Amino acid sequence: MTIKVGIFGTTGRMAKMLAREILEDAQCTFSGGTVREGSPFADKRLAEALGLPSSTILPEGAINTISPEKLLAASDVVIDFTRPEVSVHHAYVAAAMGKPVVIGTTGFNQEQVQMLADAANHIPIVLAPNMSIGVTLLTTMTEIVAQTLDAKYDIEIVEMHHRHKIDSPSGTALALGEAAAKGRNIQLKNRAVYDRKGNSGPRKRGDIGFATLRGGDVVGEHTVMFANDGERVELTHKATDRRIFAQGAVVAAKWLVSQQPGRYSMKDVLGF
Repeated sequence: MTIKVGIFGTTGRMAKMLAREILEDAQCTFSGGTVREGSPFADKRLAEALGLPSSTILPEGAINTISPEKLLAASDVVIDFTRPEVSVHHAYVAAAMGKPVVIGTTGFNQEQVQMLADAANHIPIVLAPNMSIGVTLLTTMTEIVAQTLDAKYDIEIVEMHHRHKIDSPSGTALALGEAAAKGRNIQLKNRAVYDRKGNSGPRKRGDIGFATLRGGDVVGEHTVMFANDGERVELTHKATDRRIFAQGAVVAAKWLVSQQPGRYSMKDVLGF
């Protein structure tokens, strides 16, 4: 039995790569995708909506629809890389239908995170700002190093993405900050510093600083710095191909279909 995997948002940046990963995975069958109502791709072939070559052979029955309900009914699990408000809506629809969802969307506010947690009471949800195996390892290492090095080591997180990214800091940077805070046994919301300009005064011991860079076509770069007098420890991950996120999402989808309701991370998926 293969796993029927669908994609919410077939015209998004990640959709084409997700489709290719699903099509190439012998354990998966591509069940189709959704487009927004009013989209010029609503009446097109699924391959055209995805931007795949016209010669691409898709499974019989794979659908292109404006209806999340129709896609969920045709799928065992659906992957979502859309927008925060859209992902929350999809999660609630999925919860009503009892279908698991993998969410790689970033930029959620606290209310939206709580709404996703509510949905996860009814279905299994993987919520990960970064599906990369390497970033999952980086997050784990950040927590360990933060726990090992005391507060004399200042923590700074630097991230850079392409010019089109709309949320800042990145979801991955925030996840790294949460990992560092967990290692230090503190609350990130109480110690995070997101902006420095003018006469901001000396750095407060125990703060976790964030710096955001945007430009070009950078896929994603993250560095966590632990800086003390005389030395600096840096943990860095550089993504050069978005395919790593699609690969991780498909791994998560295959894992999720056999899980109980709850909110899971990529650390759960990979067993870190």
